[in-house]
Amino acid sequence: MKKFYYFSKSKLQFVEIQNHKQKFLYTTLGIFAVSIVVVFLGIYLYNQIFNSYKDLTDLRKENFTLKQKISEITDQYTHLDEQLQKLIVTNNDLRIAANLPPLTNDERLVGTGGGSFDNFIDFLKTDDKKELQTALSKINEVSRKVAFEKDNFQTISVALKNNEALFSSLPAIKPSKGVVGTNGFGFRYHPILRINRMHDGIDIITDVGTDVFAPGSGTVEYVGSRNGFGLTVEINHGFGYRTIFAHLSKVLIKEGMKVDRGKLIAKTGNSGLSSGPHLHYEVLHKGINKNPEEFFFDDIDLFQIAKKN
Repeated sequence: MKKFYYFSKSKLQFVEIQNHKQKFLYTTLGIFAVSIVVVFLGIYLYNQIFNSYKDLTDLRKENFTLKQKISEITDQYTHLDEQLQKLIVTNNDLRIAANLPPLTNDERLVGTGGGSFDNFIDFLKTDDKKELQTALSKINEVSRKVAFEKDNFQTISVALKNNEALFSSLPAIKPSKGVVGTNGFGFRYHPILRINRMHDGIDIITDVGTDVFAPGSGTVEYVGSRNGFGLTVEINHGFGYRTIFAHLSKVLIKEGMKVDRGKLIAKTGNSGLSSGPHLHYEVLHKGINKNPEEFFFDDIDLFQIAKKN
């Protein structure tokens, strides 16, 4: 077997290397193992660096896409807000039509209130924070406006329904044919008593037996004779309105009956304290007598209404 030597400086002579094959094998294996570790470590580091770069690139792409979407959402809600402003104008017109006062800008600001998300994105430290805040602020603003206008429309809807009932009940027509007497509503000289006294209604001069129609929807509350008025009918129209028909010759309805505008309720006459055939007609609102002629609307045709009934 071939021997291997190395020169020892301390002994100044060649010294034989013992078990040189085993030592050579261990050294070779050690170098190989270290090489494998270095190779795998290199591969791992390469993958980490490459994947991190790839992830960063993907994140940048996603961030760019998100920014575009945020911008699109902001534009869409801005356009929606513009349409909502037009709706607000219409809304105010509807409030006026429903006998409701238009809302002021201050009332709308109080009604819509403020946002509830102002601080939840404070953890963002990039410039994108401002864009996101703008988008969310616009979404929140429009959402609150829509909710407020929805409640407003509900208020208008209720008012319109109430107005519909009011308009149906309002004594808005002249109840019979004939000429309104010259001594109308107010103080006058009484032709029979021959004294000045308040005349709480008007006199419609007409022949005995002329049709008398209900001037608005309501409930018949009284049918009978009253001192001075003779045969009389009283209708409660609701909303504080009442009408009285006096000096009648015949009544065609009963107490408790529901009547609609244009319903035939009686015939004119000359009963009670009367100087001649006529219909005495009164309109009261919350117990106060009003001038009935102020409730005659020229665009309402009594006899067209009567035909429907």
